[in-house]
Amino acid sequence: MRLDWIYVAVFAVVGTIMAALPLGIVWLLAPRVALPQKRLTYESGVVPFGQAWAQFNIRYYLFALIFVLFEVEVIYLFPWAVVFRQLGTFAFVEAVLFIVILGMGLLYAWRKGALEWV
Repeated sequence: MRLDWIYVAVFAVVGTIMAALPLGIVWLLAPRVALPQKRLTYESGVVPFGQAWAQFNIRYYLFALIFVLFEVEVIYLFPWAVVFRQLGTFAFVEAVLFIVILGMGLLYAWRKGALEWV
């Protein structure tokens, strides 16, 4: 039992070192020259004009969230499709249920007008 916790401690220490070491190296090697261009809003060399505040329609965000939702669906369905024949009927029913739930979300967004660009 004690040996298991030693493994956990070793992995925690090695993981911390692997995360902190690159950050420390970058901090040591990074240039520290503070140029006036560095303080501009954008570092592209173009002098910014006007205000940075711009109000966007909420529909753009809703459309993006729906897009992300169905992209995540595809990510979860690819591994399922690869091993479809070995999974059996239960996994097929679960996948259909997953697609039905996402379809209900799409219908809800459609009825609320989240997919309208007008």
